[in-house]
Amino acid sequence: MFYNNYILAIALAGLTLTSCGKGDGQQREDKPQEYPLMAVHPEDASLSVKYTAVLEGRQDVEVRPEVSGLITKVCVDEGAKVRKGQVLFVIDQVPYRAALQKAQAAVATAEANLANAKLSLEGKEELFKEKVISDFELRTAQNAYRSAEAALQQAKAEQRTAENNLSYTEVKSPVDGTAGMSSFRIGALVSPTMADPLITVSDNSQMYAYFSMAEKQALEMTSKYGSLDEAIKSFPPIRLELKDGQIYGEEGRIDVISGMVDKTTGTVSLRANFPNKNGQLLSGGSANIIMNYDQPSVLVIPQEATYEIQNKIFTYKVVDGTTVSTAIEVFKINDGKEYIVLSG
Repeated sequence: MFYNNYILAIALAGLTLTSCGKGDGQQREDKPQEYPLMAVHPEDASLSVKYTAVLEGRQDVEVRPEVSGLITKVCVDEGAKVRKGQVLFVIDQVPYRAALQKAQAAVATAEANLANAKLSLEGKEELFKEKVISDFELRTAQNAYRSAEAALQQAKAEQRTAENNLSYTEVKSPVDGTAGMSSFRIGALVSPTMADPLITVSDNSQMYAYFSMAEKQALEMTSKYGSLDEAIKSFPPIRLELKDGQIYGEEGRIDVISGMVDKTTGTVSLRANFPNKNGQLLSGGSANIIMNYDQPSVLVIPQEATYEIQNKIFTYKVVDGTTVSTAIEVFKINDGKEYIVLSG
């Protein structure tokens, strides 16, 4: 690491150019070519790197009907805030109320049949004790009782199904969020098998920003921190640059790093989590992740003052008035404009 002051030249300095001219019949020497110089000193540097990101809400839930019928009421406005359990649509309830009444009547009939079977069984048991009837007649009465019990259980199950179907006529929001657009209006026929959802409810209270990082950078971070989990814990808060150039007011955190490399792009996927209480961020939008890398007591030089040969980076420093080509080690991540020099 540098701890002394150096003068860095952007190009070869002090090089004298000569040319021959015939103006006066004498050889003329041009003035020495001057190149800009830059004095650098150790300082704390912060490097900002941008990554293109896609925004998604914490969950986008497609709301679909569980029963068939005509929509009789629309209870939600498009774009409105909705609560979990809030009724969004009402499907024609008349046939489902009738089915429930029929199921309730079947339960009442099954209960009466079970009571009769119980009375018959109790009578048969007394007669069998007095040896008035045979064992066959007693078993027949026992089987009839068990059959009546089973019929009652089946009737109750059908009643529960009818109750559920009636409740499903009120299509409710499964989550808190914001209602999307819907093309379904009163009178529309809907069913559980239709291709399009009635509406989509987006929970945007937390937004996820998905972005990719080159495999090499991801490996360097893993090597630096020891593991993906430690890298996630060690990441500083990050910022989000919106499409209009504004910086989002809330900081985010990286909470997921994919353990796989995309074979097509050679990148690793990451996810950052941002609070979105005011709903400023929209699901499906795009933005730029701004990640800061802080390095204490280093030299920062422009990339135009360097050149690269066989994956090694060189610059020129001026020593006693003479330019000297020097290999340097730079921070692996850069912003395309400057290098953070670590040693050399």
